[in-house]
Amino acid sequence: MHSETGILKDIVANTPMPIAVYRGDELIIELINNAMIDAWGKGDQLIGKKYLEVLPEVKNEVFFTEARNVLKTGIPFHENNKKVELFINGKLKTHYFNYSFIPLLDAEGNVYAVMNTGVDVTDLYLAKQQIQSTEERLRIAIESSGIGTYEIDLATNDIKTCNNFNTIFSLENAISRNEIILKLLPDDLPVREEAFRDAEKAETISYETKISAKDNSLRWVKINGRILYDENNVSKTIIGTVQDIQEHKQFEDELKKQVSENTEELKRSNDDLLHFANIVSHDLREPVRKIKIFNNLIRNEMQASFSDKTIKQLDKINQSADRMQSIIEGILSYSTLDNKRQIIEKINLNEIIENIKTDLELIVKEKKAVILSNNLPVIQGAPILINQLFLNIIHNALKFSKPDEPPKINVNSILIHIDEVEFVQITITDNGIGLDEAYAERIFNTFERLHSKDQYEGNGLGLSLCRKIAHRHHGFINAKGKKEDGAEFVIQLPLLQAEHSL
Repeated sequence: MHSETGILKDIVANTPMPIAVYRGDELIIELINNAMIDAWGKGDQLIGKKYLEVLPEVKNEVFFTEARNVLKTGIPFHENNKKVELFINGKLKTHYFNYSFIPLLDAEGNVYAVMNTGVDVTDLYLAKQQIQSTEERLRIAIESSGIGTYEIDLATNDIKTCNNFNTIFSLENAISRNEIILKLLPDDLPVREEAFRDAEKAETISYETKISAKDNSLRWVKINGRILYDENNVSKTIIGTVQDIQEHKQFEDELKKQVSENTEELKRSNDDLLHFANIVSHDLREPVRKIKIFNNLIRNEMQASFSDKTIKQLDKINQSADRMQSIIEGILSYSTLDNKRQIIEKINLNEIIENIKTDLELIVKEKKAVILSNNLPVIQGAPILINQLFLNIIHNALKFSKPDEPPKINVNSILIHIDEVEFVQITITDNGIGLDEAYAERIFNTFERLHSKDQYEGNGLGLSLCRKIAHRHHGFINAKGKKEDGAEFVIQLPLLQAEHSL
């Protein structure tokens, strides 16, 4: 059997806490367990050696003095989170220890040795420092942001608040939850109550309210919170933030005011535009018509006495009058499009194409053009606008054809989905003079012309009107092509419209 002394030595040797026993003024190592050997990292042949012989790096520390004082006085010494630089396995490392020097007494009560115990708390200490650092950064961030924090004990209704919270609510002393509620504007109390009812499901609280400030003025604040529950799922605490949003609300009100004013100004501008369009329609059509009539009268009555040069000049007058009439009609169509509600109807796109062929019959025969289309679907939309959309594009293809090659126009379609909505994608291709990719977007701009008005007639509004019609139908239109190699227009229109009118 082991003796009592042997049992104690076994306990010391195998305990996970570092333990060492020192004797005499030089602190000769009398006993040391494996845990202390590992903590020091100086090897395992340490019995009989002096303390500073094994740990010379701590000679400037207080350990040696503390241990000798315990030997002399018999008063234990304890220290926590002590920083120690130790050479462990040849490398200097920083450690933090909780340690003690405890006197060992003989039968007469005299101190004959000192026992050193220690626990390496480096990981715990660094983690604590990290937490404190994080909390400090968070505290600074919250204080800098101007956001106030609060914590409510639901059992007692006691509330803890930070300085920002107190500043926002104009508090000088500790105050109860009920007293804070009294600072809310009475008319806003139903908003608070609704937010708390919603929190029963969402566990979060969020509402905006007005509070009475120190100077008796009213200020807007935003209150957020989260309900915390105990192990029995009983609400015990609310933690949250409060934010002064007075400036935000003032900015919001000012923005609404400006939007209202701008909307009113835009309405006036639109009314002016419509008025201008009416003036163009009624006041300018008649002078242009008269120019054409009198120009034709002059030609018919005095043609025999005119030179070829004069006749050409009269022709140019007539062409200019036609162009002015086209511009007038284009401006009228473009400016009034947004001001006319159109009833949504079913539209057979095959019938639209056939009607356009009839409308353009003369120019089709003149240019010996061919217009081909496959079986197009039925869609919903405004027939007059959809007709104008396809008429403009097909007429463009005829207008910008090559002089030595009959126009060939193909109209094809496929069904696609865009954001889970069914669309028809219609592709109209031609073999005309083509389109530079660099100008594929510019051609949809108002009054945009890529060619001289002497080369090709037009007012620069046709394709702009097409895009406006496509967008009004919640669709899209784009173009692409190559110079001298034809153009391609891709139109995407939903099969169904969500509204009753456009």
